[in-house]
Amino acid sequence: MEPTAAWLLSFALHYVLQLAVLVRALTRPEREPASRLAWLLVILAVPGLGVILYLLLGEVNPGRRVLARLRKLRAVLPTMPPGAETARVPDRGRAAFDRAASVNGFAPLGGNRATLAEGADDAMDALIADIDAATESVHILVYIWLDDTTGRALAAAATRAAGRGVAVRCMVDGLGSRRFLRSATWRALRGAGVRTGVAFSTRWSALRLLLGRIDIRNHRKLFVIDGRVVHVGSRNCADPAFAIKARFAPWVDILLRVEGPVAWQTQQLFVSDWAAHTGEDLSALLAVPVAAPGPAGQGEDGFPGLVFGSGPGFAANAVPDVAILALAAARHEVVISTPYFVPTMALDEQLRSAALRGVAVTLILPARNDSRFVGWASRAYYRGLLRDGVRVMEFRKGLLHAKTLTVDGQWTLIGSANLDRRSFELNFENNLLLSDAATTRAIRDRQARYIAQSDAIDAAAVARWSLPRRLLHNLAATISPVL
Repeated sequence: MEPTAAWLLSFALHYVLQLAVLVRALTRPEREPASRLAWLLVILAVPGLGVILYLLLGEVNPGRRVLARLRKLRAVLPTMPPGAETARVPDRGRAAFDRAASVNGFAPLGGNRATLAEGADDAMDALIADIDAATESVHILVYIWLDDTTGRALAAAATRAAGRGVAVRCMVDGLGSRRFLRSATWRALRGAGVRTGVAFSTRWSALRLLLGRIDIRNHRKLFVIDGRVVHVGSRNCADPAFAIKARFAPWVDILLRVEGPVAWQTQQLFVSDWAAHTGEDLSALLAVPVAAPGPAGQGEDGFPGLVFGSGPGFAANAVPDVAILALAAARHEVVISTPYFVPTMALDEQLRSAALRGVAVTLILPARNDSRFVGWASRAYYRGLLRDGVRVMEFRKGLLHAKTLTVDGQWTLIGSANLDRRSFELNFENNLLLSDAATTRAIRDRQARYIAQSDAIDAAAVARWSLPRRLLHNLAATISPVL
């Protein structure tokens, strides 16, 4: 039976479309070779469906309107607080600070002081106390806000602040907080005068498929009070019991309270996100002079710190770059905790390189991961890491959600970003890089607690993993750049 003209035409169109998508996958800028190869395999191995998958998931585009607003804001918003001066950072850590500074145009600022609460309840109590003491503004932006004890307590504090005339703004991610957006608590917040916003709303999702990638999320955790105090870390507005994924509980988080000029930088990130998604201009808030330096005890003028906010279209691979440069500067010890570990090739190599030159490198991951796929992909890296001397620990007392990196007892990287492909390329994240022995010691002590509740992964046991298990792990790692 001879093919019809319509069949030949459809075949030709499919061939042309597949070729065009293959060319795009090969030429898309700022993509790792492994990611290009993974997409080529998908497009060629699953004709038709592979093209559709690439069009839906292959491009990192948060949407033209949002991207245009963010670029405009990036061009006009100030990057330095009035009256502030760039702080000096140690020469050995300068490269990491310089890379972080390139993300938003910020500079290291001195005069910061930090405190780390003892436990999860203490961290929330400190945050609520700051909200209750606010006199001018309270700004909250989180990926997940649950209608649980913690979520309602924070909502009540925001309501009290709005009731006494404080300008309170709360923004959540449309996907991460989709249940909360339908809750009575969210409606009560709005009714009490709290200004609310949604980043990347899931309404009209089918239409958004035509405008940008639908799974790009705002994963930031921003708590800014009066433009002078910020709480930074991995904590969402949720109980450690984390009701939506209770079988992995408790969620083990970290939240660092910082007072000083880095709060201004965090405020700038909030102002940018708020304007991009609500249209309200808050740039006047950035004209407020920088907060006074912290007291003696954490350095005569407080410690230097630098906030950087990464996101699609602005700072490709900023998070792994900063981590790599911090690792390269290490001489004695590096300790990392992250719930999701799917590194770039360069980050994986730098971890092993640091261990090979004698640095004591410890990587702490959850033993049970709420993302089974990520858990499989993470374990694909164990054999190489262990072979080269990296100590891999699996936390067994819940889901370790804290994202921390400490170097030589002096530098700390803390924030919302995981060491995985999603945080590197698809999520909007916020992180703080700081140089201070006292603060790093407090976080290093917290990391020691994680280690004490973890099991060391045995290299010999990993070497005995069955062939099907190794195939599963390696397949997940191979596909990870696609997802």
